[in-house]
Amino acid sequence: MNIEKNLKSIKEDLPAEVTLVAVSKTKSTSMIMEAYNAGQRDFGENKVQEMTAKWEELPKDIRWHMIGHVQRNKVKYMSDFVSLIHGVDSHRLLVEIDKRARNSERIIDCLLQVHIAEEESKFGFDEAEIIELLDSGKLESLKNVRLLGLMGMATFTEDSEQVRREFRGLKKLYDRLKERLPDFRELSMGMSGDYQIGIEEGSTMVRIGSSIFGARN
Repeated sequence: MNIEKNLKSIKEDLPAEVTLVAVSKTKSTSMIMEAYNAGQRDFGENKVQEMTAKWEELPKDIRWHMIGHVQRNKVKYMSDFVSLIHGVDSHRLLVEIDKRARNSERIIDCLLQVHIAEEESKFGFDEAEIIELLDSGKLESLKNVRLLGLMGMATFTEDSEQVRREFRGLKKLYDRLKERLPDFRELSMGMSGDYQIGIEEGSTMVRIGSSIFGARN
C-alpha cells in the first residue's frame, strides 16, 4: 500500500478548490504520518476518542475533521482542537458545541448534515427542519459556532444516477441556504466510491479513506 502514491493520484484528479479529507479512522498513527509527510493536512475520524488520542500524538498543524455521528456528551473531548464537525444533525448538538467552544474560547466550524440517502440508518436534518431552524431565530444566540455549509452521504448503491440525483438535490439546498447564511462555503459530499460524482455536482470537500489507506481494518 503506497499511501504517498495514492494521495498523489487522487490529488491530480481533484480541482484546486476541492479539499481532500483523508479518512484515517482505524488507521495507525504511522500510516497517518506517511500521508502527513506526503503533504496531507486534513484528516477525518468518526470516533471522538480515537481522534483525541491521535491528536495528542501527532503534529499540531493537522486539521482534524469529525465526520461521524457525534454524541453530545463527547463534544467536550474535542472542543479544544477539532477543525470542522461535519455531522451536526440537531439543534441540541449545536447548543452543546457552542457551550464547549465558549469554554475553550474558540469558534468551532460546523456543517449541517442533511439526510439525502434512501437508507433509513443515516442521520441528518431534512430540508424542512433546516428551514424551520433558521426561521426560529435559535441560531442567533450561538456565538461560538460558525455554520460553514452542508454535508451529505448518498445512498450506498451501484446506481450512479441515483447518487447524482441525491448530490444535486443537496447542492440546490446549499445554494438556497447560502443566500441566508453568509459564512456558507463548504459542501462536503463524496467518498471513495462516489467522489467524482460529488465534484461534478459541486462538492467542495471529499472524504476519502480506502482509496488512500487501503480497505478498512
